[in-house]
Amino acid sequence: MPSETVPQQRADVIHNIGYRHYDGPRLGRAYARRSLFAQTLRGAYGLGRSGKSKVAPMLLFAVMCVPAAIIVSVAIATDLKKLPVEYTRYAIMLQAVIGLYIAAQAPQAVSRDLRFKTIPLYFSRPIETVDYVVAKFGAMASALFLLTASPLVILYAGALLAKLDFADQTKGFAQGLVSVGLLSLLFAGISLVIAAATPRRGFGVAAVIAVLTISYGAVSTVQAIAFAQDATGPVRWLGLFSPITIIDGVQTAFLGAGSSFPGGFGPGTGPGAVYVLVLLGLIAGSFGLLLRRYRKVGL
Repeated sequence: MPSETVPQQRADVIHNIGYRHYDGPRLGRAYARRSLFAQTLRGAYGLGRSGKSKVAPMLLFAVMCVPAAIIVSVAIATDLKKLPVEYTRYAIMLQAVIGLYIAAQAPQAVSRDLRFKTIPLYFSRPIETVDYVVAKFGAMASALFLLTASPLVILYAGALLAKLDFADQTKGFAQGLVSVGLLSLLFAGISLVIAAATPRRGFGVAAVIAVLTISYGAVSTVQAIAFAQDATGPVRWLGLFSPITIIDGVQTAFLGAGSSFPGGFGPGTGPGAVYVLVLLGLIAGSFGLLLRRYRKVGL
């Protein structure tokens, strides 16, 4: 019997299995970046999440704003000639609240993506590593700026209602905004680098608190010891070893703020330039470390 010839199946056949083609607009990387930024910023205050997730950020936001409201109420009621707290000093005084906020929200912003391994899914779309890092960094810095600038707005509005000098208050308010802007970038960068090192949110929270709190406590203790021994020179330079004291040094040197260092021995213009360089280096270094981290994770 003649053997039957088995037809060869073509490998280049395309089968229509019923999926509809997408003919809509291709929004691209910019849209994806904005969406990720907005989602992260909303999540930093519990918006779009469960009611339980809103409690901590909203409570900390209230804790930041209530003292400012009390200060302006007293200033208006007692007809004070100046606010009892400088704009540049407010965030330094409430740095513990700021630390708790960023310790809770930075891991929330990045740990879930690491834990559930969704980073490659982000990068499978028209979005690159730098877009992800810019969106997350920008969102956390914006969330911190909202937290720290809102009480300053309350102080400024209260000062104007109390009919304090407009020029002085506007200058102080502007200096305060610059200070909290730098603080927001520094704290967001450091906290995101720490949080991105582990997929476990609890570890991230503890590590951020430890870095921000322990470093400040250690620097303040050593500064106090140096001041007690009349070694005022080292007091100025020891502030370079803690994020909050770096901000304190920068605003003391260039924003007309009073220093919280022992004896008020903050850095002058010369040492202040070193503080600025360290501050900018830490912000840029944090961004670079995040890029390196997510290039590895996104593979």
